Parts: sequence; C-alpha cells; structure tokens
Amino acid sequence: MKPVRWGILGAARFAQQHMGPAIHAAEGAELAALATSDPAKAAGFQAFCPGLRLHASYDALLADPAIEAVYIPLPNHLHVEWTLKAIAAGKHVLTEKPVAMRADEVDRLIAARDRSGLVVAEAYMIVHHPQWQRAKEWVQSGEIGEIVHADAQFSFRLTDMGNIRNRPDTGGGSLRDIGVYTFGSVRFVTGAEPDRIEARLIRDNGIDSFAHVFGTMKGPGGAFTYASTTSMRAYNRQVVTIQGTTGMVRVDGGPFNANINDLAKAELHIQGNRVVTDRFPGVNHYKLQVEAFGRSIRDGAAYACPLEFSRGTQGMIDRVMAVATDISL
Repeated sequence: MKPVRWGILGAARFAQQHMGPAIHAAEGAELAALATSDPAKAAGFQAFCPGLRLHASYDALLADPAIEAVYIPLPNHLHVEWTLKAIAAGKHVLTEKPVAMRADEVDRLIAARDRSGLVVAEAYMIVHHPQWQRAKEWVQSGEIGEIVHADAQFSFRLTDMGNIRNRPDTGGGSLRDIGVYTFGSVRFVTGAEPDRIEARLIRDNGIDSFAHVFGTMKGPGGAFTYASTTSMRAYNRQVVTIQGTTGMVRVDGGPFNANINDLAKAELHIQGNRVVTDRFPGVNHYKLQVEAFGRSIRDGAAYACPLEFSRGTQGMIDRVMAVATDISL
C-alpha cells in the first residue's frame, strides 16, 4: 500500500508524545509535515522524524499538495472549524476527541464528509485496541447473559487552571475531555444508547470538574442501568464494568491509557468464581488507529469509529449537560 502522507496541525504535547510517533511508526503511513510557528516545539517532533517538513501556519500545511491526511490535536473549541477547513482543502481528517462541542456540529462534519468523499473521523483510539474488541466480543456473544448494569470511572488530577482542559473558553471540563470515554466505551461494548439520564456536576473555574451520571440505557438485548463518574480533581482511576445475569466483563489496567497506567487487560468473570484474563502488553492503540485510518483511505475498509458513532457520544454529552444539576461540597 502506498503510504498515506500525513501532516499535523499544531505542535501539541500530546501529538509529540503519542500521535506523532504513532503516525511515524505506523505501517502504510508517513509523517511528512507539521504546522507550527514555534521552532522550539517543532524540535520535539524532528527528534524522531528528522525529515519533517515545517509550515509556519495551519493554512500553509493545508495548501501543501503532498499532504493527503491531517491529524488535528488543537483545543476542543477549534476542532470543527479546522476539520471543515481541512475537508475543503481536500484532506482526509482525523480530529482529536471530542470532535465537536455539540451533536449538531457533528452533523455539519458528516455532511461535509459525504459531499467530499473523504475519510473524516474522530481520533477515538480505544475502539482499535484488542482489549476493547475482546470485551465487546464477550458481551455481545452472550458470555455474561443479559446485561443488568454498566458503570465507568475515569479520573485524574489537574490543578493547572490555565490548562485548556480547565478553561471554559477552550471547551474544557470533565464531560468533554473524558466523558467521551465513559460514555463511548459502554456504547461501543454494549451497542446500547441512553434512555433516561440524570446527572450531578461540581463546577469550578467555569467548567465541570466532576460529573456523576446515572440512568438507563437500551440496546439489542434490552434495558439496563448505567452510572459513570468523571473527575479532574481526583487521583487516577480508570475502569469499566459490564455486569450481566451470568457473568461480568471488566476492562481494567488503565483502559483509556493502555499500558501507561498499568498493563492493558480485559477480564471475563463467570459462574464458579472463574476469571479469564486476557492481557495485551505492548499494544499501541494510536498506531493501530493510524493504520486503520489508512486502510479506509486506500482500500475503503470500514472504520471502527465513524462520525455517526461520535455523534451518538456527543449527543449523550449534550443530554447530560441539559439535565444536570449543580451540587457543591
């Protein structure tokens, strides 16, 4: 397969540490260009990709005819604007999560994608990881019986109030930053969508630093209860549990930051207190994501996280924000 030539809009730290190296290492991909006006930030990328072409502006990179696909790691509130600009420039686009601030904005992206014939998606990397694919296989093949309850927890401590995740003007807050994981992972594994939803939020610095969401979801196998907690003020915690009538699936070991907080693994708990544990050391879901995106470009292969899936998660976030009640400690 002819390598897809990639460019990155902006020298974000996350792009330097994770997605840049993943694009550089992925089969069928070539990291060819970076848009940044700061040579110091570019140096971190050139350390692992010495031949990287630099553009002083995002528009200049989009005008580069050698670039086929762009990765957008900009602050949340800029995702829709630059995704649309990249589509208009004829580029395939992989944009960081959340791909938009509201579900109706995702509709605009879907319409632009369909008009262009390009591959456009949210960089929701977990669906490409075998631990999540195994969890989905177990649940949807009936290994745990009928789903009764699902819960998801994601927290980390971020005290820098100048960080874009802590700022309302850049689309910060726990629901947008990590609710995409607690909502989207359960939707992916179960195939269910929210039915009745309630939420309690704690706000500070103008954003929701804590969110507890609870209610019911409905899927192919029926309805079940759901609960999730996201926090940007608590110690690291990441775990998703799907409980059924005859068993349970637990995705642990840092399931949203695989092999960083702990070893990626999926557990199947079945009757008789038996536990089947599948571990996935050394699997890089960012690299797998880039390779899957490239296959969609070159071969037309179905993509595991199309914009329609992302719209469903954003729609759930929108519903939570609409019904949430603020609480204080």
